[in-house]
Amino acid sequence: MLVVVVGLAVAFGLVLLGARLAATPAPPPDLSSPGTVQVPRPVNVLLHDYAFSPRTVYLVAGETVRLNIVNAGLVDHEFVLGDVDVQRAWAQANAAATPPAAFASAPPASVEPAVAERGVRLLVRPGQTATVVYLVPERDGLRLMCHLPGHLEQGMVAAVELRQP
Repeated sequence: MLVVVVGLAVAFGLVLLGARLAATPAPPPDLSSPGTVQVPRPVNVLLHDYAFSPRTVYLVAGETVRLNIVNAGLVDHEFVLGDVDVQRAWAQANAAATPPAAFASAPPASVEPAVAERGVRLLVRPGQTATVVYLVPERDGLRLMCHLPGHLEQGMVAAVELRQP
Protein backbone atom coordinates (compact mmCIF):
# COMPACT_ATOMS: atom_id res chain seq x y z
CA MET A 1 0.00 0.00 0.00
CA LEU A 2 2.82 2.38 0.87
CA VAL A 3 4.41 1.76 -2.54
CA VAL A 4 1.16 2.75 -4.27
CA VAL A 5 0.85 5.95 -2.21
CA VAL A 6 4.47 6.90 -2.89
CA GLY A 7 4.03 6.12 -6.58
CA LEU A 8 0.93 8.30 -6.79
CA ALA A 9 2.71 11.13 -4.95
CA VAL A 10 5.65 10.98 -7.37
CA ALA A 11 3.30 10.90 -10.38
CA PHE A 12 1.33 13.86 -9.02
CA GLY A 13 4.58 15.77 -8.43
CA LEU A 14 5.66 15.14 -12.04
CA VAL A 15 2.33 16.43 -13.31
CA LEU A 16 2.65 19.61 -11.22
CA LEU A 17 6.24 20.12 -12.36
CA GLY A 18 5.20 19.54 -15.95
CA ALA A 19 2.36 22.05 -15.67
CA ARG A 20 4.73 24.65 -14.21
CA LEU A 21 7.33 24.08 -16.94
CA ALA A 22 4.70 24.16 -19.69
CA ALA A 23 3.34 27.49 -18.44
CA THR A 24 6.77 29.13 -18.38
CA PRO A 25 7.68 30.58 -21.79
CA ALA A 26 11.23 29.73 -22.80
CA PRO A 27 13.38 32.38 -24.43
CA PRO A 28 14.61 31.58 -27.94
CA PRO A 29 17.89 29.67 -27.83
CA ASP A 30 21.11 31.07 -29.26
CA LEU A 31 20.86 30.06 -32.90
CA SER A 32 24.12 31.72 -34.00
CA SER A 33 25.78 28.27 -34.24
CA PRO A 34 23.39 25.93 -36.09
CA GLY A 35 23.92 22.22 -35.63
CA THR A 36 25.98 20.21 -38.09
CA VAL A 37 26.08 16.53 -39.03
CA GLN A 38 29.23 16.17 -36.91
CA VAL A 39 27.84 18.19 -33.98
CA PRO A 40 24.03 18.28 -33.96
CA ARG A 41 22.48 21.04 -31.86
CA PRO A 42 20.47 19.56 -28.97
CA VAL A 43 16.77 20.45 -28.92
CA ASN A 44 14.92 19.28 -25.80
CA VAL A 45 11.15 18.88 -25.79
CA LEU A 46 8.99 17.72 -22.87
CA LEU A 47 5.65 16.06 -23.54
CA HIS A 48 3.04 16.80 -20.88
CA ASP A 49 -0.62 15.96 -20.46
CA TYR A 50 -1.51 17.75 -22.93
CA ALA A 51 1.13 20.22 -24.04
CA PHE A 52 4.62 20.51 -25.44
CA SER A 53 7.33 22.41 -23.62
CA PRO A 54 8.66 24.64 -24.96
CA ARG A 55 5.56 25.91 -26.72
CA THR A 56 7.73 27.20 -29.59
CA VAL A 57 10.58 25.15 -31.03
CA TYR A 58 13.23 27.20 -32.81
CA LEU A 59 15.09 25.57 -35.69
CA VAL A 60 17.53 26.82 -38.33
CA ALA A 61 16.88 25.85 -41.97
CA GLY A 62 19.39 23.21 -43.07
CA GLU A 63 20.84 22.50 -39.62
CA THR A 64 21.13 19.09 -38.00
CA VAL A 65 19.54 18.76 -34.56
CA ARG A 66 19.42 16.04 -31.94
CA LEU A 67 15.82 15.93 -30.73
CA ASN A 68 15.68 14.77 -27.11
CA ILE A 69 12.07 13.97 -26.27
CA VAL A 70 10.92 13.22 -22.70
CA ASN A 71 7.39 12.14 -21.84
CA ALA A 72 6.79 13.81 -18.47
CA GLY A 73 3.09 12.98 -18.61
CA LEU A 74 1.01 10.09 -17.33
CA VAL A 75 -0.17 8.81 -20.74
CA ASP A 76 1.41 7.94 -24.08
CA HIS A 77 2.19 10.89 -26.33
CA GLU A 78 3.19 11.28 -29.93
CA PHE A 79 5.82 13.67 -31.29
CA VAL A 80 5.11 14.43 -34.96
CA LEU A 81 7.32 17.07 -36.57
CA GLY A 82 6.66 17.77 -40.22
CA ASP A 83 4.80 19.80 -42.80
CA VAL A 84 1.04 19.77 -43.33
CA ASP A 85 1.18 16.59 -45.47
CA VAL A 86 3.12 14.71 -42.78
CA GLN A 87 0.68 15.90 -40.11
CA ARG A 88 -2.34 14.93 -42.19
CA ALA A 89 -0.94 11.46 -42.92
CA TRP A 90 -0.27 10.67 -39.24
CA ALA A 91 -3.65 12.07 -38.16
CA GLN A 92 -5.41 9.81 -40.68
CA ALA A 93 -3.27 6.78 -39.77
CA ASN A 94 -3.99 7.17 -36.05
CA ALA A 95 -7.71 7.69 -36.67
CA ALA A 96 -7.89 4.58 -38.86
CA ALA A 97 -5.97 2.45 -36.33
CA THR A 98 -7.89 3.54 -33.23
CA PRO A 99 -10.87 1.45 -32.17
CA PRO A 100 -14.09 3.44 -31.75
CA ALA A 101 -14.36 3.11 -27.97
CA ALA A 102 -14.15 5.42 -25.01
CA PHE A 103 -10.59 5.84 -23.72
CA ALA A 104 -9.20 3.83 -26.63
CA SER A 105 -5.48 4.06 -27.18
CA ALA A 106 -4.13 4.00 -30.68
CA PRO A 107 -2.41 0.79 -31.71
CA PRO A 108 0.68 1.05 -33.92
CA ALA A 109 -0.03 3.14 -37.01
CA SER A 110 2.03 3.69 -40.14
CA VAL A 111 2.15 5.94 -43.18
CA GLU A 112 3.73 5.65 -46.62
CA PRO A 113 7.56 5.64 -46.34
CA ALA A 114 7.83 8.61 -48.74
CA VAL A 115 5.72 10.69 -46.33
CA ALA A 116 7.27 9.31 -43.14
CA GLU A 117 10.82 10.22 -44.20
CA ARG A 118 9.84 13.87 -44.65
CA GLY A 119 9.29 14.27 -40.91
CA VAL A 120 9.74 12.70 -37.50
CA ARG A 121 7.19 10.61 -35.61
CA LEU A 122 7.93 9.17 -32.19
CA LEU A 123 5.51 7.42 -29.84
CA VAL A 124 6.80 7.95 -26.29
CA ARG A 125 5.44 6.14 -23.26
CA PRO A 126 5.14 7.86 -19.84
CA GLY A 127 8.54 8.38 -18.23
CA GLN A 128 10.43 7.36 -21.36
CA THR A 129 12.93 9.33 -23.42
CA ALA A 130 13.51 9.16 -27.17
CA THR A 131 16.31 10.71 -29.21
CA VAL A 132 16.58 11.17 -32.95
CA VAL A 133 18.92 13.13 -35.21
CA TYR A 134 17.01 15.25 -37.74
CA LEU A 135 18.08 17.34 -40.72
CA VAL A 136 15.87 20.43 -40.68
CA PRO A 137 14.43 21.14 -44.14
CA GLU A 138 15.08 24.43 -45.90
CA ARG A 139 11.36 25.11 -46.37
CA ASP A 140 9.06 26.68 -43.82
CA GLY A 141 5.77 25.15 -42.72
CA LEU A 142 6.89 22.68 -40.04
CA ARG A 143 4.41 21.87 -37.30
CA LEU A 144 4.67 19.91 -34.06
CA MET A 145 1.60 17.93 -32.98
CA CYS A 146 0.34 14.87 -31.10
CA HIS A 147 -2.35 13.02 -33.07
CA LEU A 148 -3.26 10.40 -30.50
CA PRO A 149 -7.02 10.35 -29.91
CA GLY A 150 -8.17 13.51 -28.13
CA HIS A 151 -4.70 15.01 -27.62
CA LEU A 152 -4.79 17.57 -30.42
CA GLU A 153 -8.29 18.60 -29.34
CA GLN A 154 -6.89 19.31 -25.86
CA GLY A 155 -4.25 21.62 -27.34
CA MET A 156 -1.23 19.35 -27.80
CA VAL A 157 0.40 21.42 -30.51
CA ALA A 158 3.53 23.59 -30.52
CA ALA A 159 4.73 26.29 -32.86
CA VAL A 160 7.85 25.72 -34.93
CA GLU A 161 9.79 28.82 -35.89
CA LEU A 162 12.21 28.26 -38.75
CA ARG A 163 15.07 30.75 -38.88
CA GLN A 164 17.35 31.28 -41.83
CA PRO A 165 21.12 30.77 -41.27
